[in-house]
Amino acid sequence: MDAQGETKLKVLFLCTGNSCRSQMAEGWARHLKGEVIEPYSAGVEVHGLNPNAVRVMGEAGVDISGHRSKHLDELKDVDVDFVITVCDNAHESCPMFPGKTRIVHVGFDDPPRLAREAKTEEEGLEIYRRVRDEIRRFVEGLPEALETT
Repeated sequence: MDAQGETKLKVLFLCTGNSCRSQMAEGWARHLKGEVIEPYSAGVEVHGLNPNAVRVMGEAGVDISGHRSKHLDELKDVDVDFVITVCDNAHESCPMFPGKTRIVHVGFDDPPRLAREAKTEEEGLEIYRRVRDEIRRFVEGLPEALETT
């Protein structure tokens, strides 16, 4: 509950390894929507926090360096309202959630995979920045965007 006694919407951002996209989404949700959303992130696997995701989020003024990669099982006791799968693999392997939880898929490109093709480090970081900004635009529309799904 927040200071006015309102219950925040609990949103879990789910990705394959909880290393990049879901971490960015959790960071943006805390930064932009912390008064109405209690965000979480996890993966169907654990790959560790991606340093380039930390770097580009920091460039945008959002510090996710204290985050850690979590497996979905670590959050099994959290009664979430929405699970937002941010990659196709997580969407396809998303487990069932009990009760009122709604699952929404909003896919974003995979920066680490795309950056492997980059010719320079800067070119690779541009991919991370593009996806970071796409995730920000999505999060800016929350929670209203979830009501139309």
